[in-house]
Amino acid sequence: MPSVRVYQKKQLRLDLLNFRQRQMYELGAAGIAAVKARLAAAQGPEDSAAKPLTKRYAIWKTRQGKGNRRNLTFSGDLLRNFQVRTVSENRAKANVSTRKHRIKAWANQKRQEWMVFSPKNKAAVVEAARKMLEATKPRLLLERSLGGKRA
Repeated sequence: MPSVRVYQKKQLRLDLLNFRQRQMYELGAAGIAAVKARLAAAQGPEDSAAKPLTKRYAIWKTRQGKGNRRNLTFSGDLLRNFQVRTVSENRAKANVSTRKHRIKAWANQKRQEWMVFSPKNKAAVVEAARKMLEATKPRLLLERSLGGKRA
């Protein structure tokens, strides 16, 4: 099954996607939004509190006016570059776009996993998929009753 890169020359290109790939992009984007919301609330991979910062880094970050919680948003660049990058008809892959931020993401991933779906994130993706199916159900029923293609 062919995959399509969503970004070409740093521009989001959704016009190249077919209907199923566009749906997978929307599901992937819903999952990424759920992960980012969890990280903004300083929660770990099991929806509990994230690991505390080291003492020195917590003091330095507090002096910079950013608080002392592990929320991965000191400058905001890391999470801004965490996006859906490739989609196929049954898979959406997300990654950090620039090499500098991939290294930073890898280091943070070693400290505590953050690029994973927690139970609440999984529930959010399932809910987004349910809403998507509810929105397409009338069209699918109409196509089937008019003698459209059988899947």
